[in-house]
Amino acid sequence: MGRIYVTGIGPGDIKMMTQQALEILDRSDVICGYRTYIQLIKEYFPDKEYYENGMRGEAERCRKCLEYAKAGKTVALICSGDAGVYGMASPMLEIAGEEGFTDVEIVPGVTAALSGSALLGAALANDFCVISLSDLLTPWEIIEKRLKCAAEADLCIAIYNPASNGRAGHLKKACGVLLESVPPDRACGYVRNIGREGCEKKICTLSELAGENVDMSVTVFVGNSQTRIIEGCLVTPRGYGI
Repeated sequence: MGRIYVTGIGPGDIKMMTQQALEILDRSDVICGYRTYIQLIKEYFPDKEYYENGMRGEAERCRKCLEYAKAGKTVALICSGDAGVYGMASPMLEIAGEEGFTDVEIVPGVTAALSGSALLGAALANDFCVISLSDLLTPWEIIEKRLKCAAEADLCIAIYNPASNGRAGHLKKACGVLLESVPPDRACGYVRNIGREGCEKKICTLSELAGENVDMSVTVFVGNSQTRIIEGCLVTPRGYGI
């Protein structure tokens, strides 16, 4: 019987992958993943066996990993960022649990909230939450409630999946929800293509953010009431009174 490692590969640049993740990929017989993520690492591990598929093929991907592991192979199921943050850790464990397969290990990675915050400065240096605007699996009413609660709690917010071809106006809607209780000049920012070619960042206000052109390659950051812009950096103070 083999083993499955659900492995976060970070945002894209191999220098931002953990040493543990690199070692797992190096010793795996098979690497499975969404085809875009496979392309990010394939040149570094050219001699591996690969299984890739597209969006909405998550359950099929997990079952294929089980098939390989039951055949005695060491399998790496890769995700961008961290495997446990909107990644494949939970579906893999759920499907493995259905079949009584216990040889599954989760290998953490650098999620976009952390790598994007670092590029902007220190956007998440105090209490924060992470909210996805994708309503494919979570109803919009729940997403809206979470946004309202985060604003009421004065949390910094990292927003994943702010828009796609089918959800072009979701970030504008989310900003509208936040603007009900958050001032329009709240310091915000976003990063596109973290750790990949075409990486870019921008700092703006909440009212400006509502009109920005974003897509699935963008991670958005909304500051709390103390967040400010210091020499071009988005900074949330820890509270030391500096």
